Amino acid sequence: MDERMRKISEAADYLKKRLGIFVPKVGIVLGSGLGRLADAIEPVDIIPYKDIPHFAVSTAIGHKGNLIFGRLAGKNVCAMQGRFHYYEGWPMSQVTMPVRVMRVLGIQYLFVSNAAGGVNFDYKLGDLMIIRDHINLLPNPLIGPNLDEFGPRFPDMTRPYDLELIARAEKIAAEEGIPVHKGVYLAGTGPSYETPAEYNYFRMIGADVVGMSTIPEVITARHCGIPVFGMSCITNEAHGDFAEDYENNGEDVIVAADAAAGKMQRIFTRLIATL
Repeated sequence: MDERMRKISEAADYLKKRLGIFVPKVGIVLGSGLGRLADAIEPVDIIPYKDIPHFAVSTAIGHKGNLIFGRLAGKNVCAMQGRFHYYEGWPMSQVTMPVRVMRVLGIQYLFVSNAAGGVNFDYKLGDLMIIRDHINLLPNPLIGPNLDEFGPRFPDMTRPYDLELIARAEKIAAEEGIPVHKGVYLAGTGPSYETPAEYNYFRMIGADVVGMSTIPEVITARHCGIPVFGMSCITNEAHGDFAEDYENNGEDVIVAADAAAGKMQRIFTRLIATL
């Protein structure tokens, strides 16, 4: 057995024994500062990553490091309260392992969220953006021997984010009176924040926001045939025209993400209710 498959199976078996008959329908990945969205879930079990065989441990600011199983909007969900990042030193097989484990557990949809810098001049601090497409500057998580148990060697990425879920989310946001953008997310390796020249370059090649995560999980989910919905919270205006004393600060990112979490929670909850 492929070593990656062995680890995925052992992690999934451990969780199945703890969960009994509970089968999650929706997987949710909660990014920087957005972990408190988990407060809306009626928990069945909360399992620290450190207790799950072969799981990594979150070291990023604002990531509590729990896998939460419970009910949200009448649906069984599995929520990652914090994710794993390539910049933490984990290989891509480790970064994306939770998505495959959730697939083995039975999820049919994946919802992802993140904090991001807005390189689009129209994007302001605290805005929300539905991800319609992405630009990947991270190593592709499917490099290496293909795991045929999950999907094909060359998965299609024409529509990485599900068009029907995007349309439903736009309708919900309008009904809730929540302004949302719809754009392109670009992910780099981090952990250093980007330079003004890099922000300008990313804008020129078609990015609306920039971050350090999410895309590996999305590629892995699409390889498994799982529909994906993604949303970014704009936690800084990465426009390139910074004052001489400006400084990107990780703590400020968390504060901005927390402030927008309530709006994202309303959209996610109502959207999950439609599944």
